Amino acid sequence: MSHNRAHLPASLYTAEQTRLLDRIAIEQFGIPGIRLMQRAGHALFAVLLASFPGISRLTVLAGGGNNGGDGFIVAALARQQGLSVQLLCVGDTDFAQRLTGEALQAWQQLAGTDLVAEIYSDQIDITGEVILDAMLGTGLKGPVREPFLSAIKRINRLGRPVLAADIPSGLCADTGMVLGQAVRATITLSFIGLNRGLLTAEGVEYAGQVLFDNLHLPDEVYDEVPVQVFRTSADDLTEMLPARQKNAHKGLYGHLLVVGGDNGMGGAALLAAEAALRAGAGRVSLATRQAHVSAALARCPEVMTHTVECVGQLEPLLEQADIVVIGPGLGQQAWGEQMLAAVLAAAKPMVLDADALNIMSTKNLFTGDHSASVFTPHPGEAARILRTHSGQLQSNRFQTVTDLQQICGGAVVLKGAGSLSCAGDVIHLCDAGNPGMSVAGMGDVLSGICGALLAQGLVAEDAARLGVYIHASAADRVAAQRGERGILASDLFLEINQVINGLHE
Repeated sequence: MSHNRAHLPASLYTAEQTRLLDRIAIEQFGIPGIRLMQRAGHALFAVLLASFPGISRLTVLAGGGNNGGDGFIVAALARQQGLSVQLLCVGDTDFAQRLTGEALQAWQQLAGTDLVAEIYSDQIDITGEVILDAMLGTGLKGPVREPFLSAIKRINRLGRPVLAADIPSGLCADTGMVLGQAVRATITLSFIGLNRGLLTAEGVEYAGQVLFDNLHLPDEVYDEVPVQVFRTSADDLTEMLPARQKNAHKGLYGHLLVVGGDNGMGGAALLAAEAALRAGAGRVSLATRQAHVSAALARCPEVMTHTVECVGQLEPLLEQADIVVIGPGLGQQAWGEQMLAAVLAAAKPMVLDADALNIMSTKNLFTGDHSASVFTPHPGEAARILRTHSGQLQSNRFQTVTDLQQICGGAVVLKGAGSLSCAGDVIHLCDAGNPGMSVAGMGDVLSGICGALLAQGLVAEDAARLGVYIHASAADRVAAQRGERGILASDLFLEINQVINGLHE
């Protein structure tokens, strides 16, 4: 059993993959299912005591499946430890007669306590200081139905701390979408395989603090189930960006060209350029409208800023550059279209963001080989690429990022809570970041970071996933110091430098 449940694993699982892990542990490794359930109950109870010290009254809402079985074990443990326990069974009046398997065995263990279970109804007062949600597990597919629907609504109205067993009831383990209604948990303890839906889409809103326990499963169990989704962590950053050699020079870390900043939008391109420097690019040039040159030089003299009013002025800059970032402040007028056409014709590794993506969507320019490039759409831009609406693509972000990658090629970042990146068969998820990032300019900073990583020799897949991680971690550092409201994109600059140098722990 993991001693540090807050340390989340890299591999993320669907509900079906987690059920397969469970079955392999039971059938191939001889671990009885009731033993796994007991381990889950003990882990939940340990988290309960550690997270809510001084608790004296607990309410357990249990369903009739294995999720409910976990709840029965917690109820018994809590009663044995002297807590006042209210056990509410959500289901029909013949609830106990419908129990089977390990849930039935856990129910039978309640006979050794003085607990009296009640069938849940809206007329029963919920007495617990803390609520254990053990109603619906990861197998839920369709919308939540009664009586669970009423119970979930009531839990949320009460506003008391909630510990969710494996997943908040009503949340889809595979997509992170709410299936009609879902419990808003304070803490969720996920078992065996960390549910990917907890870390993206609506999952980040409903899961609260996510913890994990592998219930003592041997490593060999996990070897039997291949996964396609992985968390990016500080370990990946250390592995892919080792310390620089002592005789390093700027030529080793690439020459990045940022193209953008049509009239009235010069700040976006400058944000990308400065972020690229902070993320370690050797040299950074900025090709922008003349009106923005003086301000750019005053803001960041380290960026080599050039007036570019026509393609002829851009072409020599493209010849010198190793990597191009295009899109921030580009606009969708004639100037932006001409700049994008020239950059695409240069066929260099690039980061494409914002209006570069919008122009490409309008003109269907996702042709050619973009395998060395990074695309960074937010949901609105992604919807235009896929010819759909943002609500549809948000309903399964994992499928969406795969679909985007097939159209765009290269590595695609789908921004949002639990940002995803994909360069083929594997998807990477970043669970860092905070709501303070919902401000103009953040995407420009991300594009600069990704460009800098390409300039330093990372392939597109790694530049995308590490860029997202660095960006989000820098924002978390800012929020920890100043709070989430009122963060500026430029506030990240000094923190980017800290994160990328491994000084963020």
